[in-house]
Amino acid sequence: MATSSPPSPTRSRDLPPSSSTTSEVLLRGRLSGVRSITMPSGDEVVTFRVIIDRPAHRRGPGGRVRVDTIDCLIWSAPQRRRILTWEDGVLVEVVGSLQRRFWKTGAGGSLSRTEVCASRVRRVT
Repeated sequence: MATSSPPSPTRSRDLPPSSSTTSEVLLRGRLSGVRSITMPSGDEVVTFRVIIDRPAHRRGPGGRVRVDTIDCLIWSAPQRRRILTWEDGVLVEVVGSLQRRFWKTGAGGSLSRTEVCASRVRRVT
């Protein structure tokens, strides 16, 4: 089965005005997989993952630590520049909102991805 890549992230200013409900999340975990993407429009976005250990009561057999990997992206130029200087594995705190994107696959199916559109990212010491 052929699949296609997810579409480019959509800037929040390109989205319709939000309703009275909002989502805000706070993540704290290890930074991983930072990369910068230049959009066809010339805008830049940085994508990264936050690796979060699951609580002790949700560990695997033998107490093995399990993790969740959360995809994130950030548009802010100052924060993009800052996060690109950090190495994988540093502890970070991310504040942002959840967004879900949908796209069609080459085989005619559809896929989706939930990610955090970060408004603030800081290194935790």
